[in-house]
Amino acid sequence: MWARIRLMSAKGTPATDLLRRAGVPHALREYVVGSGADGRHAYGLEAAAALGVDPAVVFKTLIVSADGRLAVGIIPATGELDLKAIAASLGARRAVMAEPAAAERSSGYVLGGISPLGQRRRLPTVLDASARGRERILVSGGRRGLQVEIAPVDLAGLLDAIVAPIVRPGR
Repeated sequence: MWARIRLMSAKGTPATDLLRRAGVPHALREYVVGSGADGRHAYGLEAAAALGVDPAVVFKTLIVSADGRLAVGIIPATGELDLKAIAASLGARRAVMAEPAAAERSSGYVLGGISPLGQRRRLPTVLDASARGRERILVSGGRRGLQVEIAPVDLAGLLDAIVAPIVRPGR
């Protein structure tokens, strides 16, 4: 399942640069990005299909506004973010999805390529508890068509992330 690993060019992304500097074991996975530009494009599911992996191991990075402050939620591509659960995990009363422009501005990445790693501003982060049961997961490497394979414990450690159930039940 993890056999398709391609080496990236010497120029990395802030996410891959952070991983190299931190000495965290990881693998980079590149794939050809489809042409969906409808604003509701399922980048995580596309990555899973292109890489031939179970979509439940591909985690998407979502930016929310919790009581007016931006934060990051990392959930399986197959799931839907539970806004009440992420708000509670962050000690906030309410959370809503951040405006796309605010997410891009804050992270320094474009939609579909927002990595939880190497963001322009470090934000409070919550990793869905389903990652605990996995040896490795895939997250965006900082551009569309690039995924990072990493141990969830290493990801959580690098981000100082809270690990909590933040996917809607029944998903």
